[in-house]
Amino acid sequence: MAEQVVASVDSLTPHQQKYLASSLSLQGAPEDVISRFVASSRVDMNPHQVEGALFAVRSPLSKGVILADEVGLGKTIEASLVIAQRWAERRRHILLVVPASLRKQWAQELRDKFGLQSIILESKNFKQLLKGGTGNPFDQKDKIVICSYQFAAKKAAEVKSLPWDLVIFDEAHKLRNIYKKDGSKTAKALAEAVQPRQKLLLSATPLQNSLMELFGLVSVIDQHFFGGEAAFKQQYGRNDKENLLLLKHRIKSICWRTLRRQVQEEGGINFTQRLSLTQDFTPSNAEQELYDKVSSFLQREGVAAITKGNKVLITLVIRKILASSSFAISGTLAKMIERLETKLEVNVDALDDYDAVDEVVDELDIEEESEEIDKEALKAEIAELKEYQRIAQGIRENAKGRALIEVLEAAFSKVAELGGKRKAVIFTESVRTQGYLRELLCANGFDGQLVLLNGSNTDPDSQALYKDWLERHKGTDVVSGSKSADMKAAIVDAFKNDKTILIATESGAEGINLQFCSLVINYDLPWNPQRVEQRLGRCHRYGQDCDVVVVNLNLFGEAAVRNYPKDVLIGPYI
Repeated sequence: MAEQVVASVDSLTPHQQKYLASSLSLQGAPEDVISRFVASSRVDMNPHQVEGALFAVRSPLSKGVILADEVGLGKTIEASLVIAQRWAERRRHILLVVPASLRKQWAQELRDKFGLQSIILESKNFKQLLKGGTGNPFDQKDKIVICSYQFAAKKAAEVKSLPWDLVIFDEAHKLRNIYKKDGSKTAKALAEAVQPRQKLLLSATPLQNSLMELFGLVSVIDQHFFGGEAAFKQQYGRNDKENLLLLKHRIKSICWRTLRRQVQEEGGINFTQRLSLTQDFTPSNAEQELYDKVSSFLQREGVAAITKGNKVLITLVIRKILASSSFAISGTLAKMIERLETKLEVNVDALDDYDAVDEVVDELDIEEESEEIDKEALKAEIAELKEYQRIAQGIRENAKGRALIEVLEAAFSKVAELGGKRKAVIFTESVRTQGYLRELLCANGFDGQLVLLNGSNTDPDSQALYKDWLERHKGTDVVSGSKSADMKAAIVDAFKNDKTILIATESGAEGINLQFCSLVINYDLPWNPQRVEQRLGRCHRYGQDCDVVVVNLNLFGEAAVRNYPKDVLIGPYI
């Protein structure tokens, strides 16, 4: 065959010769293909990333794998290498399903670092493509398709109809409860739509609360890998060393995980250090009274305002909001009272201050239930809630806010000492607390130096930044056309180039890279330690060249520990 090619090559035009040479160069072992993309990509590649990509490429399981490297080790790069190889093999039906807030970031990564073009599909351009005569807008011959989990599930029929060469799920832990009978409907729709296709799942936290979550993720790739839920529980349900070793061996062929310490020990990446500062605070008498009364209300049995079917979810989120600030709980109490006065039960619609509420619902696998409200008991409870709101409205300053102001300059001084930039990201779990912190910081020397990031960014300052960003990048492919994705890009750009402080909620900051910032302040601490690690991973990741300073605000005083039951303390303050 080679002799025939050589014999006939002289009869080809220069253009045909170049095409033939390119075609031949794409043949060979997976290692050869990956190495070519490593050489041509515009990214500083690390050995563990190439190894992760090779694992996905060489896997004997045609249905796919899970890449589960720790936060900040570059799973995006690993996945991009796999995508690039499929593209080189001319297997170009590729679907990338990601959280809505990460769509733009993925498109930029693929374009800037690997020269791969993509299209972000959402309702607006989907309809435009249909009107333009495109039979199925997901059927893109020359572009990688990127869309959100919700949109892909909504268009499951269109997704299912195409012969995808590769389907990637980023932040794939969103699918982990699929094995449950009443698990996520979105996860079930997606898994069914891509069931016969090769899949690549990306998640730094493949399990958070239960070993069954790992079973759920693996079942997205292959329903029969563990022989079913009952077989998995019987084989690996006992929490002992022997069973865990058996499970570790079993998943070697389908799950690849690299830890930071492994990379450091091998000399691949020398991560900077983390330095922790703690600022204590003591609530005022009014704050203490508010906390005591609302906590007591939530713990009471048979509360008419919170129906039994919703009690776990409502109690959990209200406690988070209560621990955030008096301003946050005041607004939530107002929403609760408004609903109850119109004979509507308290549900997630009253918890809009906590813009990660959907994540909590998914994490706890809670299904909201409607029940008849005891109208007589409700009258007294509405009056009670109004009294709590009155206390909250009378609080003009929060002790935790004062603690933030006190520690901020000390933290900036430490960052400067370590060679970092004067930039800080402050994490809160409440949108209303975000607004309070903005006013507080503006009144204490940071006016004009702040940006906010949350699930919607409807505030005037964010809208102005977005409008300016669009104007500066008008006519370029930097603008994706997706407002939520472009808004996040505009906010991060402003923080990187112009602003000093970014105040972010959990959902708003998902997936962003802030290597240029080395100060993280946990104004509110989430209960799940994996979420704390994900926050720190925004700054303390590959590409960070300074030690990262982490500030935690801590409730102070023995009286606090003595006066609160353990389940309450574990929630808001620890």
